[in-house]
This record gives sequence, structure tokens and C-alpha cells, in this order.
Amino acid sequence: MQWNTSPSRGQGSPRVVGFYEPDTGSCQYICIDEATRSAALIDIVQEFDPRSGATRTDCAQWALDLVARENLTLVHILDTHPHADHLSAGAWLKEKTGAPTGIGEKVKDIAVLWRDLYNMPDAFDPDRDFDRLFADGDTFKVGSLDARVILSPGHTLGSVTYVVGDAIFAHDTFMQPDAGTSRCDFPGGSAAMMYDSLMRILEEPDDFRIFVGHDYGAGERKEPAWESTVAEQRAHNKHIGGGVSKADYVKVREERDATLPLPNRMLHALQVNLRGGRLPEPESDGHSYFKIPANRF
Repeated sequence: MQWNTSPSRGQGSPRVVGFYEPDTGSCQYICIDEATRSAALIDIVQEFDPRSGATRTDCAQWALDLVARENLTLVHILDTHPHADHLSAGAWLKEKTGAPTGIGEKVKDIAVLWRDLYNMPDAFDPDRDFDRLFADGDTFKVGSLDARVILSPGHTLGSVTYVVGDAIFAHDTFMQPDAGTSRCDFPGGSAAMMYDSLMRILEEPDDFRIFVGHDYGAGERKEPAWESTVAEQRAHNKHIGGGVSKADYVKVREERDATLPLPNRMLHALQVNLRGGRLPEPESDGHSYFKIPANRF
């Protein structure tokens, strides 16, 4: 497991353990309040092999092992959005720990889009499958740490950013400065909305840490990385650094997105992630099955 620790900077600042899932380039986080030994898990992956349909929970188990080894109390299981490139481990983690799950409230609007795309009008009930649906500006606690929610649409229409102390969990908005920003061409996505979301995150203090949702390397950099600062992103981000205009950003982002294939797990992942990480309901033989739309994309 590739991982590293971003230490707490003192009172009100979390320690953040970031770890990496190489098949999908996903960055996952354990956000720790040193004062109370409380922790939140953010965007934890449930591994999936699209060739065989097999799932695993290696990443989630690794996170729980660290929580147990350090005698932490898990207080939140959080997702920033319904991921298109990997399955969420949220439901499995809740089953193992009893900790509540959370995601942005606009997941309900995303569910409406995908009910149509799958022709499954009765599918997906976020009120049932998540314990908390966060609105823009909502606040909560990770132990003694203050946390707040920023609605950050663009990659999806309902993505949210979690700001815990001086740590910004920015998911699929920013990538590392040398890689730019995340794609905006999924149903409900928008490069124009993404620009506004990026600018809002950049209103945070310069020294706040930004933890991104994905890294695939960039240029000569082959090792994954997932931490930067607001100041670094504002000055050096490949797509918006130095004051790029909204029109110029939208042009670059949309041209880039037009060249990208769909993630090979997307049509499987949304059926799980809109259920909070649960597989489709088992059929009469006890097995779950995916429904994959043909010629919709």
C-alpha cells in the first residue's frame, strides 16, 4: 500500500493519512483529530475487477486496521460524490463499524439522471442509503475539529468538498498542480460550474492543504502525489494557475474532455455508489447483477 502522513500543524489541524489505489488512481484519506483520537474516512475504495465482476475490500480493511492499531474512534464515513471510476466501500465500512455515512444532498438529483440512463425508475434512494445528506454550508465535527461543507459541482452536479480545520478534501476538482483539474463531461457535469467551484476553493487561506481525489502522475513524475496548498494551486495549477479566465478554462477543459474515454468501471460503479456502496439487490439465486445500458454513451 502506498501511503504517507501529512502531520497536524497544531490545535485545530488534523493529521491526514493519504493512501493510494493504483488501478483507478484513487486517493483516499483518514482524517484524524489528535486531541480526541477521532477519525473520518473519506472516499474509500471498494476494489472491482470489470472483467470478472469481482469485488474486494482491501483498501477499506487497510484503513480499518490503521484505525484499530492507533486506537481511533471512527465517527464519519464520507464520500464527496458518487464516483464514476471506482466503487465506494461506504456500506461495507458502516456494516463493520456502525459509523454513519455521508455525501452531498444533491446526490438525489444525480440519482434522477441515472434512473433514466439505466431505465430503472424505482432505483436509488439516497435518503435510505446514506445517514446524512450535506447541504452547502453545513457543519459537523470530527472529534474537536470543526468541519464544513462546500458544494463543488462540475465533475458531477452534486460534488461536495469537506474542509476540516486546515485540510481541504477537494476530490475530483483539483488534481496536482502539474496535472491540472478533473474532467467535467459526465452526465450533469459542467466545465463552467467546475471553474466556479475551483475559484471558491481558492478563496480559502493560502496555507490550507488541498488533498485531491486522483493522481495518475504527470510528465516526468511517475510516483503518485495528492497534497498541495491553496497557494500552490493558485499559482501553478496547469489549467487555472496565474489567473486563467473562465472562458479560457472552459475551452481547454472541454477540448480535453472530448478526447477521454469513459472510465471502464463507470456503468458498474454508479449502480453501487448511488446505493451508498451497496451492490444491486440479490436476485432469487442470492447473487447481485449489474444492468449495463447499450448505446447510451
